[in-house]
Amino acid sequence: MNFLDYTLEELHEKLVNKEWTAVELIESVYEKIEETDEKVGAFLTLNKEEALEAAREADKNGIDPNNILSGLPVGIKDNISTKGVRTTAASKMLEDFVPVYDATAVEKLKQAGMISVGKLNLDEFAMGGSTENSALKTTRNPWDLTKVPGGSSGGSAAAVAAGQIPVSLGSDTGGSIRQPASFTGLVGMKPTYGRVSRYGLIAFGSSLDQIGPFTRTVKDNALVLNAISGTDDKDSTSYRGETPDFTENIDKGVKGLRIGVPKEYFHEDAKETAIVSSVRQALDEYKKMGAEIVEVSLPHSKYGIPAYYIIASSEASSNLQRFDGIRYGYRSENINSLEDIYVKSRSEGFGMEVKRRIMLGTFSLSSGFYDAHFKKAAQARTLIRQDFDKAFEQVDVLVAPTTTSTAFEIGGKIEDPLAMYMADVLTVPVNLAGVPSLSIPCGFSEGLPIGMQIIGRPFDEQTIYRTAYAYEKATNHLTKKPVFKGGE
Repeated sequence: MNFLDYTLEELHEKLVNKEWTAVELIESVYEKIEETDEKVGAFLTLNKEEALEAAREADKNGIDPNNILSGLPVGIKDNISTKGVRTTAASKMLEDFVPVYDATAVEKLKQAGMISVGKLNLDEFAMGGSTENSALKTTRNPWDLTKVPGGSSGGSAAAVAAGQIPVSLGSDTGGSIRQPASFTGLVGMKPTYGRVSRYGLIAFGSSLDQIGPFTRTVKDNALVLNAISGTDDKDSTSYRGETPDFTENIDKGVKGLRIGVPKEYFHEDAKETAIVSSVRQALDEYKKMGAEIVEVSLPHSKYGIPAYYIIASSEASSNLQRFDGIRYGYRSENINSLEDIYVKSRSEGFGMEVKRRIMLGTFSLSSGFYDAHFKKAAQARTLIRQDFDKAFEQVDVLVAPTTTSTAFEIGGKIEDPLAMYMADVLTVPVNLAGVPSLSIPCGFSEGLPIGMQIIGRPFDEQTIYRTAYAYEKATNHLTKKPVFKGGE
């Protein structure tokens, strides 16, 4: 089975009508993984026996006709805890770590009847933009196997794009859902900070991290966000308000909607004119549908990259202190003292990019440099948030390119950290401001997908989905499918 051929509602209907059983559906997942994952490399761990047992239970109890997610498969990014299933964060440090609890998002998907089939590759501890920083394997883009799938949630994106699974969960700290979604032609949502509980997500940047879904279609994405959203007493930063139905009014259209175009996002860094051209064409489409297009300014977004990398690295240096070679995780064998345990375990257990960010964060927080670096970055973050607040006084959503390029060659930027960091220039302001943003496909350049991000007011994911759905219905990008070009 190729899951690119079905929406979640269509899969659900076939289960309810007994055209196939949940067991047959899950078996087809593993058949597809066996057929394609040697090329793609999306999965790190498979839990076939547990998944088939859950499917047998679903068949025995009957598929809930009122619950679209019941009996459907899902893949989980490997920095999200899964009870009894290895969770590595794609790091040597946690290569054999098996959690004793589920992350809240995973728990909620299970309550909705979804069946987790395995864990997906990522950049180590979610630090990177290509999934090349994984200590365990390389993941490739199903559209062109010589290209990266994006990162850090590259495995989550590649698995859905390859048709292995219909849904996956990723995490987004500075673009790690939206950029891979853009590179692989998917719909990827970074919800408002606090919309989805972070409990069970291995922390990178605690004030920035957010879990979200990858899907093929906009409505599928909204259905999954419905399931994973909500207040969680285990996460003090989770939103205490009501969670709406994100599919409500999704088909209302965009007539009368005011769409903002941030001029700073259409600048010279968008090196591929095809990207800017595709987004401009999408804006023309919105205009035809009755939306009003308004130019706005986000002047402080130019400080996004330096502010983000100082704040995120500072939080990472603090969060990763727990990996000390004593409590859990990797411990060096070549030790002669307590200091050896700390120094050698961390030096051998962490990859180069993780160590680079720990060093940058520790420096930024150190005495004598805090005011010059971290404090300034925090002030820039406030200005960026205020820019978004001001823009949303004029418009309902913002539309802009997701990335400055399409998927690049494997090995193309890994030796140039600054080039890799600059690739996040259009995504990090959203995380610094804590607002929601969805990336959807809006065209192709030389056979590779182009992504467009729709940014909304805090906790107004509904309007984002409505805007994205209108465009998806007006265009035919879903008719194209990955071709696995460049394989042996």
